[in-house]
Amino acid sequence: MAAYFCLLLDKRCMSCVTILGMASDLLNQHSDPNRVVFIGGGFMAQVHSRAARAAGASLLGVASSSRSSAEHARDTLGVDYAYESVEEALADNSVSVVHVCSPNVTHAPMAKAALERGKHVVCEKPLATTVQDARDLAILAIRKGRTATVPFVYRFHPMIREARARVAAGDSGQVLTVQGSYLQDWLLSVTDDDWRVDERVGGPSRAFADIGSHLGDLIEFVLNDRIVRVNARTRTAFPKRGNNRNITTEDLAAVLFESRGGVIGTLTVSQLAAGRKNRLSIEINGEHQSLYFNQEEPETLWVGERATSRLLTRSAEGLHQDAARLCHLPAGHSQGYQDAFNAFVADTYTAIAGDAPDGLPTFNDGFHAATLTSAVLDSAASGNWHDIPDTASYLGSVMV
Repeated sequence: MAAYFCLLLDKRCMSCVTILGMASDLLNQHSDPNRVVFIGGGFMAQVHSRAARAAGASLLGVASSSRSSAEHARDTLGVDYAYESVEEALADNSVSVVHVCSPNVTHAPMAKAALERGKHVVCEKPLATTVQDARDLAILAIRKGRTATVPFVYRFHPMIREARARVAAGDSGQVLTVQGSYLQDWLLSVTDDDWRVDERVGGPSRAFADIGSHLGDLIEFVLNDRIVRVNARTRTAFPKRGNNRNITTEDLAAVLFESRGGVIGTLTVSQLAAGRKNRLSIEINGEHQSLYFNQEEPETLWVGERATSRLLTRSAEGLHQDAARLCHLPAGHSQGYQDAFNAFVADTYTAIAGDAPDGLPTFNDGFHAATLTSAVLDSAASGNWHDIPDTASYLGSVMV
């Protein structure tokens, strides 16, 4: 892991980087504006690379924890070059976009270094493992004038956009309650182990920071509202897993929340739910209509009313405009997680080109998610309600 933190380039490579940089400056005038590198080579880097390729980017290379790891990732991702170090990748003047897909505690230093080099950044969540680091990154991205996004990709399912449009149009009436859950089972057994359980690598929160942040973001996005108060409980079922001892990160969390608009709701997050692989679901109950979405069945949206209920299936012709634009395949040809991720990356690159796609999650949203995660942990520790600061107002005030 130490190599992730070492951003000092071996002096023997400096001349090579300088020469490469000078040559790339001459080529940049005629090259693809989205010339990307990936930091990290695991599962998420594979997802990012497929999305970048689908969006027409030039995939230049990958940097990882070591040169050998980068070489393995180069072959896995199908990119051109394995960088000697992260610093070599960031010093490459031909790179315009950096995708940070490394372990959680490295996100903040990697994203900061990329922004300071003038790169656009796509950073995996959590954006940072502390509120202060997330805040500083949001401010830095604004000051640098760079596009900086966080992949809260469930926003990009067409049926989520349809739910959002229906709430905005008033079809549901006043929203009263929300129930959300995100359930997985990949850490169900005491023998299941992963770097994420180690606070030194994954950060102080695991289940909520990793998947609960998606759930909170999705509810806020659909409602166009903010969670402002939480009362939470967390549990760590297994303090020992494999090679990890004295585990403090949570396996599950239960959260009662209130929104700025007066909605009350519950969030249940677990990585110990047998049989549930990646089941994020939300139900919104309004005075006229309820809406239910389950991302394991993303082609449908359940609409419930007092007299009747129906299951809407994805078909561009019958959806609101923002939902229809994300229908990249005809009805009956299933879209799923990778398609949502592809749409997120495509919108990120559109923003880099100067447009402003609706619903694109930025570092501002990553900052807010960090404050929500922190409030959940604080509430679980104290047993009390905790307020969530208004990050949008804060960013507005410091940027004046």
